[in-house]
Amino acid sequence: MLTRRSLVKSIPAALVAARSGIAQPLAALSTSEIAGTAASATTPGTTLPARDAFTTPQFEVCLNNARWHPLSIAARKATEDYLEYKSRGIWDQNGHISPASILVRESFAKLINATPDEVAFVQSTTAGENLAVSALGLTQPGSFNIVTDALHFDGSLYLYSQLEKRGVEVRVLKPRITPQGWSIDKSDIETAVDKNTRLIAVSWVSMINGFTHDVAWLASLAHAHGARLYVDAVQAAGCVPIDVRATGIDFLASASYKWLMGDFGLGFLYAGSAVLPTLHRTQWSYRQFSEMQYHAFPNDAPGPFPATFDQQLHTAAGYFETGTYANAVLATLSYSLPWIQQLGISNIEQHAHALHAILRNEMPRLGYGCITPPHAQGAIVTFAVKDDAATAARLKRANVDVSLNPGRMRISPSIYNNQADVHALLEALS
Repeated sequence: MLTRRSLVKSIPAALVAARSGIAQPLAALSTSEIAGTAASATTPGTTLPARDAFTTPQFEVCLNNARWHPLSIAARKATEDYLEYKSRGIWDQNGHISPASILVRESFAKLINATPDEVAFVQSTTAGENLAVSALGLTQPGSFNIVTDALHFDGSLYLYSQLEKRGVEVRVLKPRITPQGWSIDKSDIETAVDKNTRLIAVSWVSMINGFTHDVAWLASLAHAHGARLYVDAVQAAGCVPIDVRATGIDFLASASYKWLMGDFGLGFLYAGSAVLPTLHRTQWSYRQFSEMQYHAFPNDAPGPFPATFDQQLHTAAGYFETGTYANAVLATLSYSLPWIQQLGISNIEQHAHALHAILRNEMPRLGYGCITPPHAQGAIVTFAVKDDAATAARLKRANVDVSLNPGRMRISPSIYNNQADVHALLEALS
């Protein structure tokens, strides 16, 4: 139960400290202060489930976190503090790169074992995938092919279908449908990949049923054929341990509104340091150079008209960032990302899988066969549905929220869910 005591405990002390009678804004804190603030706020829920850290259980039994993840109480407070700061109109003297943006970039890099220079802010996962494909020069037909599969994100499949219309050769693998679940077989991938393959593009954890690729094996396969590996990690980042160094991934993208517990409008694109020098710059922006000087107006220093630009940045941001980003979401993530790290990704994943185990055991008895392979990672488990309308009606009456698509039900518990939530779902369906 959410109590006043748990609510107060879950709000960072530094964020509610009085500052001239007004809560201290996140934008006014240093990077180290923000990091310390986030760490100090993680007491509730360090033992999962972190039920008191969210208000969500007051409203419904939410087992649909793969759709979008609710904000924690403390993340909401961090966001509100930024909005209060913005309402004053006082510009952050640190300039365009605020302490929050530094912390968030570093936190995501740490989460995937990358360096901050390998991480760019992007609008969304799909934006990141489009940028990677364009930077590899794959948007026009040539003597190459792209390999993907039908368990990849639907927006990605649309991307590749449009490239195919241009004449790009795209090979889309079909999932194998077996009693053990829907999966992409390694032998099918090996058959599809050849010396002309330039890119393998997959979802680490499929949004459809949680099928999980062996990304280290995929990276090795891609590199053996001179190709690159792109991984959509939106259903993995924040609930699956990720190590881009150990796996050899070339590109990885994720939004923040799912398991990173942020919001729409800000995500991440990782591009490995070895890949960056090989890429084509396909767009240009003020975020891609270190300094400029005008030579066009009175009192300007002499120089070539209209301006000179110093040192093009050879970082992921220098290749891919093109403008402003969502500062309110940065504020949210400045709490959420350090908290996720403190909770521990392995602990988060194990918590979800403990709840999955109950579902895998009980759902088939109610007539819902599991279509998620037994060794899938992440927080998604999906079941076949015979009567969509009846199932939807039962869940609505019980105020249980899952993702229903024709013929299947996707259940995705998170860190605040407990066994009682799972049993509420089972009771509704029985």
